[in-house]
Amino acid sequence: MIKAADMMIARRADTRARADFATWTMMAKLNGASSLPPAAQAFLAEYKELLKQKSGTEASEAAIQLIYRSYYEEMGGAGLAPEVRPRSAEAAQTSGNVTAFKRPPAPRQKAARGPQAKSKLPVALIFICLVVIYTAFRYFFR
Repeated sequence: MIKAADMMIARRADTRARADFATWTMMAKLNGASSLPPAAQAFLAEYKELLKQKSGTEASEAAIQLIYRSYYEEMGGAGLAPEVRPRSAEAAQTSGNVTAFKRPPAPRQKAARGPQAKSKLPVALIFICLVVIYTAFRYFFR
């Protein structure tokens, strides 16, 4: 039985492992792997070995699982690291490192002209009515 605290640690470790792996692979692509910590360099070396045996997506997921288990132990998780819902290969390929944004709502249609349209009083007409009412009160209550 997995405790709730261990599951929280597992989720945090998995999220951190995925973020760190993405950062490390990007640093390696930009020829900055030498500036990474030794543990990161070791995980990248393991990832390169996995790439020789598996496809890119499978090797990435396997490397992330290695990092995840390491982080789980480091964060104080008890026992073996529980399985965190793995991402499907299709979801990993389609999403990549891209954040999906919501589309803005469609702009409202302007009021239709014709018999169904609401008639709006122009501002000048409202102002004139207020002036007439004010003048009438001043005249009658003097």
